[in-house]
Amino acid sequence: MYRRRFLRRTGAVGSAAAGVALAGCAGVGGEPDYDVGMLATAYQPRQITVSVGDTVVWENTSARSHTVTATAGGIPDDAEFFASGGFDDYETALSAWQSDFGGRMENGDRFEHTFTVPGAYEYVCIPHREGGMFGTVVVEE
Repeated sequence: MYRRRFLRRTGAVGSAAAGVALAGCAGVGGEPDYDVGMLATAYQPRQITVSVGDTVVWENTSARSHTVTATAGGIPDDAEFFASGGFDDYETALSAWQSDFGGRMENGDRFEHTFTVPGAYEYVCIPHREGGMFGTVVVEE
């Protein structure tokens, strides 16, 4: 995982430099290529609305470590649980974080999930949940 992050970062620097040389400032202020960013203690935006079948991409845009973890009881009954680190439920994700920072996302890391069941999905950053770092994905038909 760390090797891919290193290659992505070093490749991004070279790509960015080439892009600026070719396109000037065209990319400055453009749309991000992720759906939800992570600030120091908040998801941005805090709520997002998508359609059934859409994939949401989260990117850690801060210098702090974060997670994306569905809350226990915070997703529709027939929905698949989701968490950075690939855990099967909230308790397992919490335990993994507490024992070895399982599910940790560093700056530039991404997590994505495809939503197949309509409804509201609540999620949290485990290390910053006490600070109110939570978000919601609303999935519509």
